Amino acid sequence: MLTTDFIRLTNSSLITHRMRSFLTMLGIAIGITAVVLLTSIGEGIHRFILQEFTQFGTTLVAINPGKTETMGMSMGVFGSERPLSIEDSEALQRLPQVQSVVGIIQGNAEVEAARRSRRVTIYGTGSAFPETFNMPIALGRFLPDDDPVAPRPLAVLGSKVRQELFGHTNPIGQKLRVGGEAYRIVGVMHSKGQVLGFDLDDTVYIPLASGLAMFNREGLMEIDVLYREGAEEQRIVASIRKLLIARHSREDFTITTQQQMLDVMGSILDVLTLAIAGIGAISLFVGAIGIVTIMTISVSERRAEIGLLRALGATHNQVMGLFLGEAVVLSALGGLAGLLLGMLIAHSMPLFFPQIPVHTPWLYVLLAEASAVIIGLAAGVIPARQAARLNPVEALRDE
Repeated sequence: MLTTDFIRLTNSSLITHRMRSFLTMLGIAIGITAVVLLTSIGEGIHRFILQEFTQFGTTLVAINPGKTETMGMSMGVFGSERPLSIEDSEALQRLPQVQSVVGIIQGNAEVEAARRSRRVTIYGTGSAFPETFNMPIALGRFLPDDDPVAPRPLAVLGSKVRQELFGHTNPIGQKLRVGGEAYRIVGVMHSKGQVLGFDLDDTVYIPLASGLAMFNREGLMEIDVLYREGAEEQRIVASIRKLLIARHSREDFTITTQQQMLDVMGSILDVLTLAIAGIGAISLFVGAIGIVTIMTISVSERRAEIGLLRALGATHNQVMGLFLGEAVVLSALGGLAGLLLGMLIAHSMPLFFPQIPVHTPWLYVLLAEASAVIIGLAAGVIPARQAARLNPVEALRDE
């Protein structure tokens, strides 16, 4: 059989049964659309969350009170843990390769100014906060480097708090009451938006010691260390651990690097993306069942044609290849239609659902189309073998 005859026979069969061919391609197209759309959403969420984490830099080390890994035994057996203190934060600043250190205490309180009030998130922190977390100042300055134990009552506003309390008025120098205590406003932060559900613009920053007193806390919730670019992370972690053990007499704290958080988050998101892709693959499986069904019906309807081809000298492999070719063409065209539809929907989603991040990598596009062709080839094997095994004489009797 000539190649031109092979192509002509394949195309004529698909064109003759237009509706059947269309419905078969539709099953594959819907499956590919589901795969492209779901994996685009999964990859978009993956990139969004990683971007949220890395916007503060990748050279951060977080220290929290309490040991999360205790070899199956509570630390309370040997005594209560020692809280992280302002003095711990000051001592960490003197370590080599450390760029900045900032302690953090967090809570909620009522703030009042210009006859307006609002309940916001309060951060007790130090002067190195903007440098450590890469958060620039929009107006004025951040908290100065005061006496860490007895700082002046100064405050910095988040952009939303500034807008809600002062509108377009310059708040620098004005008074603000935080939890009933009077503070002088010295700065306003640039808008940062929401990060993992936390609105960083609806905040007020006060000195660390003031935050401890306001929320009646003995120790800090967290100490964050920013080390210099190029420094060895493991060496920094080892020096932090050695210093704090010397100060606390034991390891009653937990050190978490930014890379550890990214690795854990990345592995979780990879599983999420694979799970989403698996859901889309179910649609492809349904499409494959459709190809098997349609091609099997086609074999039954074309017994006379198959018998004539065999009588004219068509070999077993040529008849089998003819039906496999039809299955591959159907799945390839359906896959292409599904790709176009899936990418169109994915790129249109931000217009209607801007809160859902979407990203379609070209690798997924190529894999989806290759999957469609492979599925068509695999699904067409059984009907093709059935057609090739027909007895020419018995097939011709159906004419």
